Amino acid sequence: MNFSTGGRELMHKKLIFLFLLGLLINYGYTQEGGQMLKKKVLMIIASDGFRDEELLKPKEIFERNGFEVTVASTSLNTAKGMLGTKIKPDILIQDVNVSDYSAVVFVGGVGASVYWDDPLAHKLATDAYNRGKIVSAICIAPVTLAKAGLLSSKKATVWEQEKEQLKKYGAIYTGKPVEKDGKIITANGPFSAEEFARAILEELLK
Repeated sequence: MNFSTGGRELMHKKLIFLFLLGLLINYGYTQEGGQMLKKKVLMIIASDGFRDEELLKPKEIFERNGFEVTVASTSLNTAKGMLGTKIKPDILIQDVNVSDYSAVVFVGGVGASVYWDDPLAHKLATDAYNRGKIVSAICIAPVTLAKAGLLSSKKATVWEQEKEQLKKYGAIYTGKPVEKDGKIITANGPFSAEEFARAILEELLK
């Protein structure tokens, strides 16, 4: 096939464009409405008593890799971590549109039990899962996923003292620091926060 000089230049420009587009997508961008937008991660915290490292470490890793993080809670007042971290949530959980996010992360800590029996939290997690999003939880927060019915026959882990809660709702408790079963990722506590974040990141970058 013969190409004119102009045709070869046009083909060359198209190849460069496709290459650059691939790089952008690989680093966490998607094409939507004609604009290049960062992929977003939703992190859900208790308004009081979230575990600091379980929010801060994953948030840092996601943002360093080009993802935009939105923090949601039941109140827009300043939330307080168990170790003293203070952060103002970006959005109320009732205002979340899960289609805007590539992953949903339930942060643990003693306050996370507020979501265990919360129908809104259950619906958010279920909607995200049904849309093919990554659904994840750490520390005691996997109990929320279990009670939402998402862990039935799924391999999962949790803060050890709550393992019977997972089993009660049909989860296959493994006791690992981090467990992945399809799009569901769980972890057992603050010491696993970095490994947890990297497991989510690996799935995000697929």
